[in-house]
Amino acid sequence: MSGARAPEGAGATIAAVATAAGPGGVGVLRVSGPEALEACLALAPRVPPSPTPRLAYFTPLVDRAGEVLDSGLFLFFRAPASFTGEDVVELHAHGSPVVLQLLLRAVLADGRVRLATPGEFTRRAFLHGKLDLARAEAVADLIAADSEVAVRAAAAQARGVLSARVVEVLSPLRALHADLEAALDFPDEADGAEDEAGARLAALRGSVEALLAGAGRGRLLRRGATVALFGPPNAGKSTLFNALLGEARALVDAEPGTTRDVLEARLVLEGVTVTLLDTAGLREASGRVERLGVERAREVLTAADLAVLVLPEGTSASEVDAWCAEAGGVPLLHARSKADLMPSPLQAPSPLPVPSPLPLGEGKGEGVVHPSATLSAVESLRVSGVTGEGVDALRARMRERLLGEDVTGAVLVTSERHAEALRRCAEALLRADDALRVSTLEAVAGEVGLAHEALAEITGENASQALLDALFARFCIGK
Repeated sequence: MSGARAPEGAGATIAAVATAAGPGGVGVLRVSGPEALEACLALAPRVPPSPTPRLAYFTPLVDRAGEVLDSGLFLFFRAPASFTGEDVVELHAHGSPVVLQLLLRAVLADGRVRLATPGEFTRRAFLHGKLDLARAEAVADLIAADSEVAVRAAAAQARGVLSARVVEVLSPLRALHADLEAALDFPDEADGAEDEAGARLAALRGSVEALLAGAGRGRLLRRGATVALFGPPNAGKSTLFNALLGEARALVDAEPGTTRDVLEARLVLEGVTVTLLDTAGLREASGRVERLGVERAREVLTAADLAVLVLPEGTSASEVDAWCAEAGGVPLLHARSKADLMPSPLQAPSPLPVPSPLPLGEGKGEGVVHPSATLSAVESLRVSGVTGEGVDALRARMRERLLGEDVTGAVLVTSERHAEALRRCAEALLRADDALRVSTLEAVAGEVGLAHEALAEITGENASQALLDALFARFCIGK
C-alpha cells in the first residue's frame, strides 16, 4: 500500500458517502478509480481478492486495524461497465452517519485515495463518455426535484430524451456548416448552394424554435411556479387561499384589511409545485403597516407567474376591467368569489360595491387598462372559499394556465443554460438567413458555425473547463 497522497487529477481514486446526511436504513460509500478495489478489499475480509463484478458479497466491514464497524454488502463494478466508467466499489452499510464516516476514514487512510469533490463522480461519467452534459445536469435536477412532474421531466432528460432531440438538430447543422465551408473552398462546385442553404436553414430554425417553445414551462417545472391572489380588501382572498390549500393558514375576518403582509404556502397542483401568495388588499392604506403590505403586494404581483384576481360575484364588468389592469402583463385568472352569498347564476344579481383600484404605478400606464387584460380577455370562474364551489376547477385552470396542455410526454427545456444556448442558436440561424439574402456566403457560414457552437454547449461537445466547474459545483459530494 502506498503512503503517498493521491494526485488531484482525474485519474486519482476518489471516495465519498453517496447517501444523504442523517440516519437511515442503508448508507452507501462509493469509491471510484484505479485503486478502488484494492483499497476497499482491506475493509471487507470475506470478499475474495478477485470478486465477481456486479455480485453482492455479504461481509463484515472493518477499519484499518481490523476492528468490525458493521456488516453489509460489497459490490464491485469493473471499468468501463460502471457509472463513472472506472473501477467502482460500493460498500452498503447501515445508515448510521458515524459508521459511514468511520468507513470513509478507513478508505481515505489509503494514501492513493482522496475525498471526492462535489459532483466528481458524475463529472467522471461525463469525461468517460458515459453520459453527455445535459444528462449529467439532469442527475442533479432529479435529486433536487420536489414534485412529480419535475421528477418525470428530470428523469426523461437523464434518459437522454432532450439530448436525442438536440443531436437531431446538431447533425444536419454540422453538415450544413461543412457544406458551406466546402463551397467557400471550391466555389466552382457551389452552384445553387445559396438556394439549398435557405431551405435547410428554415428547417433547422423550426426545430430549434420548437425546442425553445417549451423552455418557459420547463423552468416552471424545475423551480416551481408562483401564483398571487390579489384584489380589494374583504374580497375573500384569504378564505379562497385557505380553501385552495385545504387548511386554515390565513386569518379570516369580516373587517377589511386583515391581511397586512404577504402570506406564502406551498401547494401541489397535480404534481406541479406552486408557491401560493395571499396579498394585502389593494387600497389607499390608512396606516404605515398596511401601506407597507400594499406595496409588498404590488411587488409580488408583478413578479408572479400567474395572478388570480379575486372579486366578489356580481362585480360590474367595468370594475373588473379596471382591476385587471393591476396585473399588467402577468397571466391572469378572475375568481368571482363569495358565490355562496349570491343567487343562482340563472338569476340576475345586483352588482356588489367594490372599491376602485389604486392608480396604476409607473410602468403600467397611468390609469389605463391594458388592452390584453380586460374582462373579455380574462377567464372567469365562480368560486366560494366557504362552500368549496369552483375551488377544484380553479386549481385545474391554474395548472393549465401555468403549463398549458399535458406536458407528460413533452420534451421540455428545464435549464436556463439550455434555453440560453437555444436562443443564441436561433438568433445565429436568423442572422444566417438574413445574410443569405444580403451578404456573402462566408457570412452565412460564420453564423451557422456560431449556431453550431451554441447548440453543442448543451451536450457538452465544446464545454469549457470553467463551465464544467460551475455546473458540477452545484452537485452534492458523493454524486
